Amino acid sequence: MSESVLSEIRRVVGLAVLLLIVGLLTGHVALFLLLGVLAYLAWHVFNLVRFQRWFETGKRFHPPEVWGVWGEVFYNVYRLQQRNRLRRRRIIRMLQRFQEATAIMPDATVVLGGQGDIEWWNEAAGGLFGLRFPQDKGQRIANLVRHPAFAEFLAAGDYSGTVQFPSPINEQVMLAVRLVRYGKEHLLLVARDVTPIYRLDQVRRDFVANVSHELRTPLTVISGFLETMADEHSGYPQQWARQWGRSVHLMRQEASRMQHLVEELLLLSRLEMDKGVHRREVIAVSGMLAMISEEAVALSGALNGEPRHIFSVVADSKVCLCGNNTELRSAFSNLIFNAVQYTPSQGEINVRWYADESGAHLEVQDTGLGIAAEHIPRLTERFYRVDTARSRDSGGTGLGLAIVKHVLNRHDAQLRIESELGKGSTFICDFPLLLTVRVDSIKAEHVTPLS
Repeated sequence: MSESVLSEIRRVVGLAVLLLIVGLLTGHVALFLLLGVLAYLAWHVFNLVRFQRWFETGKRFHPPEVWGVWGEVFYNVYRLQQRNRLRRRRIIRMLQRFQEATAIMPDATVVLGGQGDIEWWNEAAGGLFGLRFPQDKGQRIANLVRHPAFAEFLAAGDYSGTVQFPSPINEQVMLAVRLVRYGKEHLLLVARDVTPIYRLDQVRRDFVANVSHELRTPLTVISGFLETMADEHSGYPQQWARQWGRSVHLMRQEASRMQHLVEELLLLSRLEMDKGVHRREVIAVSGMLAMISEEAVALSGALNGEPRHIFSVVADSKVCLCGNNTELRSAFSNLIFNAVQYTPSQGEINVRWYADESGAHLEVQDTGLGIAAEHIPRLTERFYRVDTARSRDSGGTGLGLAIVKHVLNRHDAQLRIESELGKGSTFICDFPLLLTVRVDSIKAEHVTPLS
């Protein structure tokens, strides 16, 4: 209990005792006690009125001189006001510095409220989104930026990534937009003009596609001539065949590797450039995996004259997938063939296809050499190899996992990679529940034949 409160209690007790004594001497105890109570209440009401008047009109100035407990009330409220005033000034200065800093940023910055309403934006945002003051203040960002990709990104609520779409006022300008939560309900929208990067990437895709297409014809011709030269019945002299036979064999191998590289480059370019909605059909994945596994067994035998891996395929035949048959076959075969190429002799390769409450899943597990943790985030990059020499010896192009990534993206799926050095790797494809179909829920003729 504070000293002022104790003093007030002592003052009240002293006043009561004095009034009691005066009342006893005069013979009017009740009257004097009543007058004392009324006077004490009047004093409190008077100070309460003074406090209200000072709080409403004069709180910026020092409080009036008041004794007793009311003096401490005035002083504490005034000190609290001073602290709040200083804190408010600091917040205003911080907000001004933030606005000044973001105003000169080349990236567009928009402050959004809890309902997606626009509270503030910098000059760059006005130029990229066409925002105008004051008519657009308080408007919802979804009403002004209507691109489907942004609307879907905003509604999803998962702002861990970015979304790209053209500027609403200039379709030639490509924007990369990120949303960041701050405070309790606010969002910070940051948009960057990535048009030069987008155009450069477009030039790169066009260049790769054109070069790959132009290389296909000469490689086909070269491979045809080399195959003829390697044929024993082609009419070439035996002496020539003995002298140059090994060279022709090596040239055929390299030409075959180049053809495979060109085909994968063309496939990857098509996946990148085809942004339209591709035709989807119900695919019996178990049958597809059976065929791919047979090809993998043949590949395993071709590497060493006889099958050198132990294969296990467990696929739920009742679980089908709605997607593009050609693209999914390419992705699945890349994962399984990679396991064959990078698993030592007598290693195990386990393929599993199943569904649960979250969707359908394909697991390709091997007992190979494993992958170090620092390489895993970059495995889906084009031409990225953990061991360049080993990849070249095994005929790898460095494009397989990049193709897998693009195919899965086109099917709203994700690739997870779990690996440990010396213990093998597991590649998991997670497909959404929306694309998962059970055989017992559709007619048999709806399942795509695989022959």
